Amino acid sequence: MKRYKLFAVVMALACTLSACGSSDKPGGEHLMVFAAASLKSTFSEIGEQFTADNPGVSVEFNFAGSSDLVAQLTQGAEADVFASADTKNMDKAAKADLLVADPVNFASNTLTIAVAPGNPKQINSFRDLTKPGLAVVVCAPQVPCGSATQKVEDAAGVTLAPVSEESSVTDVLNKVTSGQADAGLVYVTDAMSAGDKVTAVPFPESADAVNVYPIAALESSAHQELARKFIDAVTGEAGQKTLSAAGFAKP
Repeated sequence: MKRYKLFAVVMALACTLSACGSSDKPGGEHLMVFAAASLKSTFSEIGEQFTADNPGVSVEFNFAGSSDLVAQLTQGAEADVFASADTKNMDKAAKADLLVADPVNFASNTLTIAVAPGNPKQINSFRDLTKPGLAVVVCAPQVPCGSATQKVEDAAGVTLAPVSEESSVTDVLNKVTSGQADAGLVYVTDAMSAGDKVTAVPFPESADAVNVYPIAALESSAHQELARKFIDAVTGEAGQKTLSAAGFAKP
């Protein structure tokens, strides 16, 4: 019995020293990434490659409007990495002392008009979105795509009358693909990802509202090294190739 007790003590000590059962042991980390809704397709792909390159590591994503993500983080939500669709919301995170280091810009995006396949309403310009009887959907002003929409309105001297303002760009796209809206202002990348479900109508005024995407590790992260590795994966050659293929431009 004494021999068994001694063995149990030795094993317990060994387990303590090696952090048995800990999710923080090498190859056992779990990374939580908060990312803008427009990054869902590309970050999911980058995440798959990241887990393949780091056996045992799992990556979970929370995709939503950047303003909603910042609100969640400031209210205490735990995450390791934050990727915003604009610098404004990243600045909010910085002012709230949520960041470990300065963010890194990794991509940029511009708006386009998403309409039903074949463009049945014959929308050929930004001003055409003011046609009587046209159901137009945009992002809410506090969301990056909504802020960009307001900039375009100012540059074009056009005021839209949307039937709804959505909390994320993917919600705008869904309104168009489901037939609930005739047109929606989304990012070039979202229109590309929708494939033949929509027709994209580019307009020159979009150049006045280019959104730059920054990424940063968070102070609350228990996996700082892994967070930095994920950021490197996004900003590195492979990540940039994935982003470029999806229609993102350089920052």
